[in-house]
Amino acid sequence: MDRQTISELAHTDHPIAAPLDDDSVHRLLERGIPHGDARVLDLGCGGGEWLLRALAGHPRLTAEGVDVSERALARARAAAGRRGVEDRLVLHRRDAADFTAPHRFDLVLCVGSTHAFGGLSATLAAAREHLAPGGRVLVGDGFWTDTPSAEAVEMLGDLTDLPTTLDRVAADGWTPVGGHISTRAELDGYEWSWTGSLASWALDHPTDPDRAQALEAATAHRDGWLRAYRDVMGFLCLVLRPTHP
Repeated sequence: MDRQTISELAHTDHPIAAPLDDDSVHRLLERGIPHGDARVLDLGCGGGEWLLRALAGHPRLTAEGVDVSERALARARAAAGRRGVEDRLVLHRRDAADFTAPHRFDLVLCVGSTHAFGGLSATLAAAREHLAPGGRVLVGDGFWTDTPSAEAVEMLGDLTDLPTTLDRVAADGWTPVGGHISTRAELDGYEWSWTGSLASWALDHPTDPDRAQALEAATAHRDGWLRAYRDVMGFLCLVLRPTHP
């Protein structure tokens, strides 16, 4: 079972691939979308859940998503058809870091996919290239709430604490105009859903040759969460505007 399949199964019951509940997602989108006929881009869109919710809530909005996974994009297309928004959604199979478009966007999203660019600062630099005048960026990334262990750093990368993260964002030329720090309930709910959905699939398919691997992946993820990073990692979403347009 490849990592993409594991991730798909793990997100069965939590299609937003980040520790955010539905109300938080709604509030962030409403804060980030500057007007009803906005053009929205998601860099690393996966199954397109952010875009689908934005399209459903704004009947004049148009959206584009970029991802390297054809399987994820196929899920996004199918979901767009079920929700009746497929005519306002364009999907691109491409590395988000290499994506170019003939036009700019009023909102550029990258939540939980900053690794595709090599970190938060590089993500913001890429987003700026796609941003229309007066536009906004909605970005989500982890931060340290306490001193991490070497194991936690190896698992999650070179994060910083919350004040330092905001200082770096400001130094890169951005001003926060909205944001959200995930609650303990959101953080734990996401991890329980991730591990529980994957484990449930394995238990529901006792004869599948990938059953043992799925159970092992769920157990390993749960152990990493509980032992390495649960008490030292937070998750921050920011709605940003360029300080100097």
